[in-house]
Amino acid sequence: MKFLLDQDVYASTARFLNGLGHDAVPVFKLGLSQADDSDLLKTAREQVRIFISRDRDFGGLVFLQDLGAGVIYLRMLPSTQNAVHQELARVLNEHSEIELRQAFVVVEPGRHRFRKLEKK
Repeated sequence: MKFLLDQDVYASTARFLNGLGHDAVPVFKLGLSQADDSDLLKTAREQVRIFISRDRDFGGLVFLQDLGAGVIYLRMLPSTQNAVHQELARVLNEHSEIELRQAFVVVEPGRHRFRKLEKK
C-alpha cells in the first residue's frame, strides 16, 4: 500500500510501514512540511496514497469540508506506540488499499474504528 505520512507521524511508524513492505513517504520528503492540511489531503489523493496523521483535525476536513481522501488517524503516544502499530498492522491486513482510500480509520491501542466515506 502507498501512504503519505503527516509531519507529526513518528519516524518509527514510517520504518514500521516500510518494514512491512509498504511505500510510506513522509511529507517533508516532498517539500510539504509547511503545507496546509487541505493541501496534504489533496496531494495524497493525487498520488493515490492513504494519508496517515496523529492530528485529529483531519476528521473535520474529511467530513465537514468534504475533502474526501482516505485517512488513518493514529491515536498514539510514545508509550502506546507498539500497541498502535500492532493494531495498524491488523487494519492493513483486514482492509484492502481501495477500502482504506475510501475511509476514515481511527487506530488506537487494541481497537480501531472504520468509517466509510460518502461518495458524492
